[in-house]
Amino acid sequence: MAGQAASTEPEEWLAVTRVVDGDTFWVDDGSEKGLKIRLIGIDAPEPRNTGTRPKGFFGTESTIYLQELLKGKKIRLEYDVSRYDRYGRTLAYAWLGDGTFINAELVKNGYATVMTIPPNVKYAETFTKLAAKARKQNRGLWKGDPSAK
Repeated sequence: MAGQAASTEPEEWLAVTRVVDGDTFWVDDGSEKGLKIRLIGIDAPEPRNTGTRPKGFFGTESTIYLQELLKGKKIRLEYDVSRYDRYGRTLAYAWLGDGTFINAELVKNGYATVMTIPPNVKYAETFTKLAAKARKQNRGLWKGDPSAK
């Protein structure tokens, strides 16, 4: 771990219990209800109509992709400046045990777009580069997008 500051918090691995959509899921944090996680820096299309947003193109595919990525897995969370959003969800970057950066993986493969909301901007540049590459390569939601070429 050369070059990295020692963390004051022990590394905690949480079991994923349910995927809501392509950027939101629940983990078992030991509480009765669990912890609802909203991935920072990205936005996946909605898989169904909600009170505030209509079903988005590629929303179902995005949700299924995240379900497959997280099925039976434990994840590690990393936080940025703001820990909660206006809906009370925990905002986090998430990592799999094999080192896969979940937020980045969704953007890289075209299952989410970049949505940076300051002050949570730690990986904004990374996400922007991955999104541009996914769009150029017509990955995921960029398939068939004539403006992507």
